[in-house]
Amino acid sequence: MKTFLRWVLTTFMVTLGALHFARPEPFVAIMPEALPAHLALVYVSGVFEILGGLGLILPRTRRFAAWGLILLFLAVFPANINAAVNHLPMNGKVVPAWTLWARLPFQLVLVAWAYWFTRPDKRG
Repeated sequence: MKTFLRWVLTTFMVTLGALHFARPEPFVAIMPEALPAHLALVYVSGVFEILGGLGLILPRTRRFAAWGLILLFLAVFPANINAAVNHLPMNGKVVPAWTLWARLPFQLVLVAWAYWFTRPDKRG
């Protein structure tokens, strides 16, 4: 099960990272105004999402990649807070406020999910 869920997270992160390049607008739209160079930061986070996802594949890089993803999830958390507090559209569409607020605890799920891969596999 752990292997399957690792591949799910890998696929999710690589796909999400690629979307930062293919359609950066939704990510730029939720960036807090206080941050500089919104598009550049979206591209940087996209690169690290792809690298983190791919890093989960190999046992040699898995723990490092998982810690990197945890840091990434914490780094993008302010954008999700900004979207919820300011009720910003998602993908250019107005959505119910509860969906924006629901994203916040989901970040904790992502952190816990990545943390699971910082732990060695139990051989038995």
